[in-house]
Amino acid sequence: MVTFHDAITTCFRKYAKFYGRAPRSEYWWWALFSILMSALATSIDIFLFELIFGAIPLYGQQIPSPLATAVAIVLLLPGLAVSVRRLHDVNYSGYWLFLWLVPVIGWLFLLYLHLRPSEETVLAEYQ
Repeated sequence: MVTFHDAITTCFRKYAKFYGRAPRSEYWWWALFSILMSALATSIDIFLFELIFGAIPLYGQQIPSPLATAVAIVLLLPGLAVSVRRLHDVNYSGYWLFLWLVPVIGWLFLLYLHLRPSEETVLAEYQ
């Protein structure tokens, strides 16, 4: 089982490596890290917006979020890479990640694939 620190280190070390396999724990620790970093960046953006302009915008108004945008850009590629490696670990091609473009049904099927345990038998060679 991969620890939180090991998963984050591995994902940044394999920043854009779309081959190989990623165990379930590595993928879900990365997902947790991404959510936490996005929430932290958004909170800092809101705090700075309030500090600079003196008020939180009303409901429905857009909040400028340069830090959250930068964090999203930095985490995008390793997130895609670990997702593809996770699909390889359950013996699916990385192209199945395009199911993300199919609302609801595609999202649920991808969630199912990411929740599956690792396959013992390797059907394809992913190095």
